[in-house]
Amino acid sequence: MAKVIPFKAVRPTRAIVGLVASRSYQSYTQPERKARLDYNPFSFLHIVNPGYKYDKVISGKERYKLVKNRYQEFKEDGIFVKDKKASFYIYRIVDRDNQIFNGIVAAVSVEDYKNDVIKKHEDTIQSREIIFKDYLKTVGFNAEPVLLTYPDNENISIIISEIQKQRAEFEFTTTFRDTHYLWQIDNENDIRVISDAFAEMDVLYIADGHHRSSSSALLQEELKADNKNHTDKDTYNSFMSFLIPESELRLHEFYRVIKDLNGLTKEEFLIELDTIYRIENRGIMPYKPSKAHHFSMYLDGEFYSLYLRKNNYEFKTSLEVLDAQLLYDTILKPILGIDDLRNNTRIDYLSGKKDIVNLKSMIDSQEFQVGFGMIPATIDQMKAIADDGLKMPPKSTYIEPKLRSGVTIYEF
Repeated sequence: MAKVIPFKAVRPTRAIVGLVASRSYQSYTQPERKARLDYNPFSFLHIVNPGYKYDKVISGKERYKLVKNRYQEFKEDGIFVKDKKASFYIYRIVDRDNQIFNGIVAAVSVEDYKNDVIKKHEDTIQSREIIFKDYLKTVGFNAEPVLLTYPDNENISIIISEIQKQRAEFEFTTTFRDTHYLWQIDNENDIRVISDAFAEMDVLYIADGHHRSSSSALLQEELKADNKNHTDKDTYNSFMSFLIPESELRLHEFYRVIKDLNGLTKEEFLIELDTIYRIENRGIMPYKPSKAHHFSMYLDGEFYSLYLRKNNYEFKTSLEVLDAQLLYDTILKPILGIDDLRNNTRIDYLSGKKDIVNLKSMIDSQEFQVGFGMIPATIDQMKAIADDGLKMPPKSTYIEPKLRSGVTIYEF
């Protein structure tokens, strides 16, 4: 039984929400960040990059305290206003490719996360969990919801459709030509129908935001221990999420690019591959696979197709069937000597949303020697791996939608 909870969001005013909303800090190039900070005083980037005010790079606990100060300044200046009534929020994105995403921004239970009602499919790094937990504890808010997915539900879809017939609270278009809409649901009957519909679901799945979820769980344990008057109603018992039906979630692959062949010559490397894969040289024409257990490879100015020799390979778990894991088990680890996918500096990743020509360019630049492509994982694969208590390799999926920071903020 999943617990999905309305909350009092802190939001920008309608007039300036398009100026406030930002992508994640890391997604901007340095010139892009500088331009937005120089010419847009309302950007959420001013909050997460408080050192800009002093033309200084600030990190650690000093930065956390200044982030909190900038956030309070935005509230004092009326840029952010807290809703008076606990609500759900319908969020709709129509992107430049005319992909449409509809979901609900809500709080979800930390206990559900701990009890595996909210299921995970990726490992987290403990040091990152602690850093983000300390950040959250200092600043007292979270502006980036965790992306969760749930089985399509008729009752929820009906309410979303009906609410969307009304004028949106927010409507703004980004420089990426994505249009964002937000509606507030504060009607008690609608809230009850939505809450009851989620309560009938046995599980929810994290699509994106594993570190945010785990950090919120650590934060709850710490604040609960510090609070002699702790109750189940304390807001740190929940974290903000964006819940989207499975049919609207989009999964893309990540390309893998490797800096060297682990001491092998090109011919030696191809011979090693030939024991596991049927190899065909595709020449200079870009090739993308269309089936599971087929890979594209770019090496020395030419594309290759790799087809797994299935008569020599046996899958024993849901994880082993995943192409990202198969590539690791058959090539990256045994042939190229990459054991640690998270920390090995010889491997890098490129979103499969980008054209395979981008992979070619990275290899042709001689910064990397070989690159691999695959088809995207499916939602069913992601769920099966989570249900089995297994974890995908890092960068197994590039998931959409991507929300903007600063549109809804959760305080604790």
